[in-house]
Amino acid sequence: QVQLVESGGGLVQAGGSLRLSCAASGGTFSTYTMGWFRQAPGKERIFVATIRWSGSGTYYADSVKGRFTISRDNAKKTVYLQMNGLKPEDTAIYYCAAVRYTGYIYKVNAPEYDHWGQGTQVTVSS
Repeated sequence: QVQLVESGGGLVQAGGSLRLSCAASGGTFSTYTMGWFRQAPGKERIFVATIRWSGSGTYYADSVKGRFTISRDNAKKTVYLQMNGLKPEDTAIYYCAAVRYTGYIYKVNAPEYDHWGQGTQVTVSS
């Protein structure tokens, strides 16, 4: 059973950058596919990015492609989300998620993930 703790959220002006981190404990981190999702007030939780268990492939929502980068360090049991060129519409609570999966299909739906962090708030001012 893996536990996830996000950090790195905050308030930033439009055009700025933030790097989110998600530290995992328990389980064998290198066997988990990891994802980032976000949820704005009054809206459903939506997919942002995912990275394969080995780090060999990544996939992004169209809304963040070219601005966000997901990466992982299996030795540190941590996944990151580098967010550049932030826009006010990126404002949301960002959640880290994990599923024990070592295949090659990208997981983009929230129900496909078994473990979730508590979330970290990202606010982008205009």
